Amino acid sequence: MPESTLFTGASRYAADFQGVVDRAVAIASLPLRQLRSTRNTLQEQSSALRKLRDAFQSLKSALEGLQTVRGTGALTTAVSNGAVLSASAGSGAMPGVWSVEVTSLGTWTSTLSKDTLTRVSDPASENISGASQFTLRVNDETAVIRPAAGTLTALVEAINRAGLDVEASIVNVGSTGAPDYRLAVRSTKLAAMSIQLEDDSRELLETLATGEPASYKVNGMAAAIESESRTVTLAPGLTVTLLGRSDPGVATTVTVSRSSSALNSVLSGFVSAYNAALDALDAHRGEAGGALAGQSIVRTLSEALREATRYEAASGHLRTITDLGLRFDDKGKLSLDGAALESAVAGGWQHLFDFLGEGSGAGFLAWARGVMDALLDAEDGMVSLVAKSLQNEIAAQDRRIAAEEERVERMREDLLARMAAADAMIAAMEQQALYIRNLFESMRIAARMYTS
Repeated sequence: MPESTLFTGASRYAADFQGVVDRAVAIASLPLRQLRSTRNTLQEQSSALRKLRDAFQSLKSALEGLQTVRGTGALTTAVSNGAVLSASAGSGAMPGVWSVEVTSLGTWTSTLSKDTLTRVSDPASENISGASQFTLRVNDETAVIRPAAGTLTALVEAINRAGLDVEASIVNVGSTGAPDYRLAVRSTKLAAMSIQLEDDSRELLETLATGEPASYKVNGMAAAIESESRTVTLAPGLTVTLLGRSDPGVATTVTVSRSSSALNSVLSGFVSAYNAALDALDAHRGEAGGALAGQSIVRTLSEALREATRYEAASGHLRTITDLGLRFDDKGKLSLDGAALESAVAGGWQHLFDFLGEGSGAGFLAWARGVMDALLDAEDGMVSLVAKSLQNEIAAQDRRIAAEEERVERMREDLLARMAAADAMIAAMEQQALYIRNLFESMRIAARMYTS
């Protein structure tokens, strides 16, 4: 709706009529301005609440991050000889020490297309055979190979799509100036395998090397363990990759242990998230507070923030978060005392696990998660309910604004119609007055001429 109108009249009072319309519309729009101001306030509160929700959501995520110290998040692996093997801990891994002696890295069975086949100088346009269909045999498995084109490149692609335990590639056994491209097919397992490719009448591959499995010994055992891959599962969740052969009788040690640095990292993340949530709340306190200053949700969130850290275990080596090295200052901010944390875990990681719990039931994590869920649950959380209430108020305010705009617009149009009618009538009267004035002036002039 226009904030002002433009009245164009015929009489000399048109400007006055415009002023009347503008003043009337301005007075009638006072409630509308108030409604818009209220809506802006509600919108600012809704935006501020979203920022608070995000801050508390980050705090919840930081709390959930503490759960990782129970699993692989706090595990580190160390290998005494990185030239022999590497190790990684995954889900299900546990602390421990293993010794591994790599007795053989194993080899793959490899083949190459025969010298007697068609010489290929351009694999994108030529092939080792003119056949359109081939048979690939790998041990006891057989696959029909139908390349998309009569080229060596297409043959390689078709073999690799066959789904057998081999991989094909192209290798140049000639010179750069006179290339001789061959088909190379290698097993994907470390094992002695039979690999052959046939066209309509002949075998196309010759075996260059027969594979054998990798082998290694664990924890001093006499018999070696064979593997068709250089990546082996040493224990639940613990994977090692064989990189080199061990010196005879020399084992490489793999150590999996829990790291206090990982715990320090996740606790530091919790501290940062907690302080960020506190800062977000402080922005809405005091005389210069933000959009939510004076709103009950700020007090509710503040109490919840304190409640989340009030957990106290009934028994155990660790009872409260201060036993983990977390400290509050006089402004309620958190900090982490690294020395106190080291002392806490030195007493045994199980004490830490008992204090944290598993995120459900007993323990600090379950306690804090319950507090966070009461705030952030999408349906019943306090923040969600307040956010929905604000959105409903904004929608209701939009309806009031629309109705008020319509009322003011109708009044403006009615005033314009009335002013236009009054202006037209005055304009007509001004024309009549001008006519009579001109008539009398003509009569006066005529009378003066007659008397002279």
